[in-house]
Amino acid sequence: MNDKNSPQRIYWIGGSKGGVGKSMMTMATLDCLLERGERVALIETDTSNHDVWDAYQELVPSGLFDLDRADGWIDFMNTCDSQRDRTVVVNTAARNNNAVREHGQTLNASLDELHAELVTLWMINRQRDGLELLEEFIEAVPKAQVHVVRNGHFGDARQFELYNRSKLRERIEQRGGRSLLLPDLADRVADDIYSRRLAIDTAAKTLPIGNRAELARWRGIVRSLFAELEG
Repeated sequence: MNDKNSPQRIYWIGGSKGGVGKSMMTMATLDCLLERGERVALIETDTSNHDVWDAYQELVPSGLFDLDRADGWIDFMNTCDSQRDRTVVVNTAARNNNAVREHGQTLNASLDELHAELVTLWMINRQRDGLELLEEFIEAVPKAQVHVVRNGHFGDARQFELYNRSKLRERIEQRGGRSLLLPDLADRVADDIYSRRLAIDTAAKTLPIGNRAELARWRGIVRSLFAELEG
């Protein structure tokens, strides 16, 4: 349960690129937090493809904000302020690197007043540009606690050689961040979740038995990932 005396935790699911798994990581984060009884709010910033918001808007307090506009950042920070008794999960849009470059210092400066910790889960594939965008994010929001999540859809952890051998990985881990692997989920199950706009827990109760078994396997590994993250 959320502790009123502890800092508010804001999970920022980043990556700044499309197709790296931000939406699935956001849903995994929401699922883990809700499963252990936390009070959660969702902020969706992908105003073009708001699959996560569609799936969870009736289950948790939710906002859909465009961070390419100053008003979107105002609404985002006001929502965090009004939901201080909840853990806030932010699903970011592919284009948000430009917005973070412009407004990230405002967010960084507001964390103390919000009494909040910004926990960034930065999704990567095996290409270089996601790493370069992460360096920009760290520069814009230096107070963020950053963890890198390699998307298992693109291979096992050893195959992310650019990141594994990079000075950026050393920097992340020296700052206390973790290098994690989001397990791959069978395409047919992921497709069902996205096409039907299902929350993970709803999918776990309503999909056919084989699909549910695969989803249960995936959820178990994701829970272990979060245990490692917070251990």
